[in-house]
Amino acid sequence: MAAGKGTRMKSRMPKVLQKLAGRALVQHVLHTAAQLQARSAVVITGHGAEQVEAALAAGATDSAMALKFVRQEPQLGTGHAVQQAVPALADDGLVIVLSGDVPLTQAQTLQALVDAAGADRMALLTVALDNPTGYGRIVRNAQGTVQRIVEQKDASEDERAIQEIYSGIMAVPAKRLAQWLAQLNNHNAQGEYYLTDIVAMAVAEGVEVVAHRITDAVQVAGVNSPLQLAELERAHQQRQAIALMEQGVRLADPARLDVRDDVRGLPAHLVCEQDVDIDVGCIFTGRVEIGEGARIGAYCHISNATIAAGAVIHPFTHIDGEKLGASVGEGALIGPFARLRPGAQLGKQVHIGNFVEVKNSTMAEGSKANHLAYLGDATVGERVNYGAGSITANYDGVNKHRTVIENDVQIGSNCVLVAPVTLGAGSTVGGGSTVTKNTEPGVLTVARGKQVTISNWKRPVKQPKV
Repeated sequence: MAAGKGTRMKSRMPKVLQKLAGRALVQHVLHTAAQLQARSAVVITGHGAEQVEAALAAGATDSAMALKFVRQEPQLGTGHAVQQAVPALADDGLVIVLSGDVPLTQAQTLQALVDAAGADRMALLTVALDNPTGYGRIVRNAQGTVQRIVEQKDASEDERAIQEIYSGIMAVPAKRLAQWLAQLNNHNAQGEYYLTDIVAMAVAEGVEVVAHRITDAVQVAGVNSPLQLAELERAHQQRQAIALMEQGVRLADPARLDVRDDVRGLPAHLVCEQDVDIDVGCIFTGRVEIGEGARIGAYCHISNATIAAGAVIHPFTHIDGEKLGASVGEGALIGPFARLRPGAQLGKQVHIGNFVEVKNSTMAEGSKANHLAYLGDATVGERVNYGAGSITANYDGVNKHRTVIENDVQIGSNCVLVAPVTLGAGSTVGGGSTVTKNTEPGVLTVARGKQVTISNWKRPVKQPKV
């Protein structure tokens, strides 16, 4: 169900498209459904329907699960919402009703719910809350069997004291669901068609209703406001931090770690080997792998990259591999304030210092660019020293061209290497040179204007204002 307006979010964006860990709330729900090997997912839209449908259709990656859309216009309650989905449901299966604003339900929890339902039972996902205000209560008989769900506004004083609540998630045979939905009415305090009314119908027909009760309230927590969204974000990140620490990762502060989907929707996937050390404020997006003993300094942002064993990423470094990926070799030193862009492939013991940018370039073992430099579309050999302020001029306004720097080349400060150009092994380029032609191995190349000194030169002086 993804039709609600979400007034309390105070946003022009539909509530179910608000993001948690870089992914829309409803995308979390669909991803979980896909893990159950569901044949299809029917998304019920309403407020912002076109926007929601377009976003989900563009981001659909679970190809085994067919994605269908139906609209609820106007919105007349949860029962009315599910009524819209009935024509799109196969009648030979089990239907799981999920809410698009409840993002953190785990797949194993839903599988347990499916198992509880079996072939012919109705199963409800429930949890006990210290403060159940606002939720439908699970009403049981003296034997403890579920009899019905009563909504908050329709509950008596005794019923409101019940702490076991209905999460909004149920599993029910499709044939039965269609029959019961057709019998719903809106004779209640809110004048809406409640999906929860079908529980009493099931009991009346002798269909067993079972409750799968969990203790983890976060799994059924919904989002109705920016505050609740922030609370669930922290809960989600805390779980990821705990999982990493259980694998042997050292986190300076588990409360200051973020693992997110990347902007293209690539799922968050942070894999760390033993003795990885991560300082505060780091953000990891997309797929990131970090080798044994690597250290990540404070406030780094690393996306779609591989960091090899023993590498050190100093604070405030930005690494984003995007589609091409980025990699840092064993024992490399990167940063602080360095930027590695897509296609940056750095070998063992490479040094990239402060305010150095590397894009679509390879650097072989032991090469260094320690200060204020740019390497774009370059192939750099071993033991190269790339001077401060030097750049590869790789773009002619139409096409990108490649610079090749062979082994043991020394590049002085403030040089411009105009691609396409190759610098031969062991050669040296004097500081301030603009190199436009290939150089031979072992030579010294100096390409700069002759220094001129003018004696008795007078610096201009500002004239006083009248």
